[in-house]
Amino acid sequence: MTIIRTVEELTALYGSTSEASLVKVTSRLTPDYASMIEAAPFAALATVGPEGLDCSPRGDDTCVVRIADDKTVLMPDWRGNNRVDSLANIVRDPRVALMFLIPGSNTTMRINGTAVVSVDPDLTGSFEVDGKHPRSVIVVTVGEVYFQCARALIRSQIWNPERFVDPQSLPTPGTLLKAAKADFDKETYDREWPERAAKTMW
Repeated sequence: MTIIRTVEELTALYGSTSEASLVKVTSRLTPDYASMIEAAPFAALATVGPEGLDCSPRGDDTCVVRIADDKTVLMPDWRGNNRVDSLANIVRDPRVALMFLIPGSNTTMRINGTAVVSVDPDLTGSFEVDGKHPRSVIVVTVGEVYFQCARALIRSQIWNPERFVDPQSLPTPGTLLKAAKADFDKETYDREWPERAAKTMW
């Protein structure tokens, strides 16, 4: 296997970066970038900590983040698996990255920056849904923001319904858990999961 070891070798292989790829990067949210992000109900949150990297799916029924100003976005930490991997990373290493997906659009948005975990009651309470609010809010300070080339989403045809995978053809969550723990009760888990998720969405 031939392995690239230096940036110089990469540059020799790939050549220079186009002007458009460079000038699209800004240090704050422009009005157009803000409108793109406000259309995104889903984002992947990448964090780093002493144990390594983590990438967590984040979603909401409207915009996945709230834009506070052109340098700050707020992400409520809604119910999940309670591993708190992302939060544990952030309190030890503030570096974060976000990639936003907009249903139907092949243009993705990216934010690189730093974050803190806030438990300010006025802030968490401002995200209240059905009488519930997140236990914390991830406050992200924008370092750089830009849109991503659409080729990956075009190649994958991610929004093409004809390419959607039938969920019945995939292992269930219970099956995946049983593969990790032989005596796990996958039937009960799969049977109870839909109702449990509906009751603990917020």
